[in-house]
Amino acid sequence: MALSSKEKADIIKQFGNSEKDTGKVEVQIALLTTDIKKITEHLKENKKDFSTKRGLSRKTSQRRNLLTYLKDLDIVRYREVIKKLEIRG
Repeated sequence: MALSSKEKADIIKQFGNSEKDTGKVEVQIALLTTDIKKITEHLKENKKDFSTKRGLSRKTSQRRNLLTYLKDLDIVRYREVIKKLEIRG
């Protein structure tokens, strides 16, 4: 269920300025979104996995907070991230 190091590196390269730029808000949001998608797929098969549901809730809250921060910081970057990750219908 966890991201492989190759997947993580690809996401960091796509959203960050360099391969080691893990602190950028866009990178953190992209990593959380990928985790959320994987956990959601897992929960479709394992409906009674309550500890994973709690983890999903925590990750979505963290992503929501980062998105709010980015929206307040720079609305253009916020809209780009939303568009690239295809979240917020």
